[in-house]
Amino acid sequence: MSLFSNCGAGDVGYREAGFRFDVMAELDPRRLEVCLLNHPGALGVPGDLRRTWQKVIRRYRERAGKARPALLCACPPCQGMSSARSGKGSHDDADAGSKDERNLLVTIVAKVALRLMPSLIVVENVPAFLTRKVRHPKDEKPVSAANYLITSLAKDYVAFPMVADLCDFGVPQSRNRAFLTFVRKDLPGLKELLRLGRVPFPRATHAVDVGTGRPITLAEALVSFGLPSLDAAASESAVAAEYSGFHSVPVWDERTYAMVAAIPSASGRSAWENDACRHCGPVEASPESVLCPICSSPLLRPIVKDAGGGYRLVKGFKSSYRRMRVDKPAATVTTASGHLGSDNTIHPTQNRLLSPLECSLLQTFPADFKWGDALKRLGHTNVREMIGEAVPPAFTRMHGQVLYGILKREWGRAPMAMSDERCVKAWAKLADAAKKDGRADPRDYFEHAKPSGRQASPAHVSKRSSTGRLALENKVSQSTP
Repeated sequence: MSLFSNCGAGDVGYREAGFRFDVMAELDPRRLEVCLLNHPGALGVPGDLRRTWQKVIRRYRERAGKARPALLCACPPCQGMSSARSGKGSHDDADAGSKDERNLLVTIVAKVALRLMPSLIVVENVPAFLTRKVRHPKDEKPVSAANYLITSLAKDYVAFPMVADLCDFGVPQSRNRAFLTFVRKDLPGLKELLRLGRVPFPRATHAVDVGTGRPITLAEALVSFGLPSLDAAASESAVAAEYSGFHSVPVWDERTYAMVAAIPSASGRSAWENDACRHCGPVEASPESVLCPICSSPLLRPIVKDAGGGYRLVKGFKSSYRRMRVDKPAATVTTASGHLGSDNTIHPTQNRLLSPLECSLLQTFPADFKWGDALKRLGHTNVREMIGEAVPPAFTRMHGQVLYGILKREWGRAPMAMSDERCVKAWAKLADAAKKDGRADPRDYFEHAKPSGRQASPAHVSKRSSTGRLALENKVSQSTP
């Protein structure tokens, strides 16, 4: 089952790992249409899950009867949590956090989980999900959404958190995300996992800290895509017709194009640093300058005309109007990938933004992902939003392989060590948030679930591998990291 399914891209990875989705639930019926194109056997439930969650359960029962789901995936909207949003109040202000009702949509996840009792539950969000304060729906005291979910399910499930940059798993972009994976306490695979000091996440495959490689750079990714060049100067050069509109970019006016062209190719620099004038060429100007010192025309920087007729610099983050770095993973693909003034959206060497196709490939969408007529009906903005909100299927496939191993006790991919810093960091965030709220340390629930004997703990971990951990790794094929 999938809740908050978006276009279904993240769930494609779990499907490739061996899971089949019976029910997909998504607020926007247009997104759900795309989702069902890629999961044709699933039943779709459109609408606000706060009103439709019981219908979701009924649809599942129609399909599966009394059988418990193997997997429940949920990716609640992250906009209320995101650090990129302004005007949302202090991170530790529960009243400010509660103003956005999306911040406690995990209550729906808890309701569905406790009714259907799936073997595994996966919840994905931005890292602030672990710590951002809201008012508890029952006692009205501050709590983070993640800690609310952990305590709500603690009787029946063991929770495992992780905070990671998904570039460590071969996703060719920097994408910091938080995951909670819940394993039902009666699963034999859980006991084996705990005994060996492992967690239900895949080992990193492209991270220097575990000695398995390095992240894929943007330059390497773009070369692997093999797509033709584009240019935002004119409509003829801004689209590659053979890609049904998906490899195309917005056309810029002359001044905007000149501003981007003035940013040196492959420099990773921004238009804020341009010391150039359209008429006079390179000039000497201070970082705060707006007008050319020679002809008094606006410099090729992010500049607007104010109400009085004068010019001023655009108010915004200095990561905007910037070329992406070629020697690092791409910047995070967001819902605003089609906006020049958003964070790091300019192509590293060409004078344009990234196309929707490039964004989807950086998000590791499969090349055969089905969009139907979404681009024609919904437009580039809506398609870019679906792409930006997706969970990269390259990661969910790896995650799904570990989850499949827990259910079948067939370890096709080695699970992550409990001592991995990605897990330790997540536990620390949860514990710190609970302490500030005057609530129980969430690690206590984990301690009570562990079998007797010596094994790693989130409260005190060692980076040394035990004999048991090596035994589990010996079950993994040599070809699979």
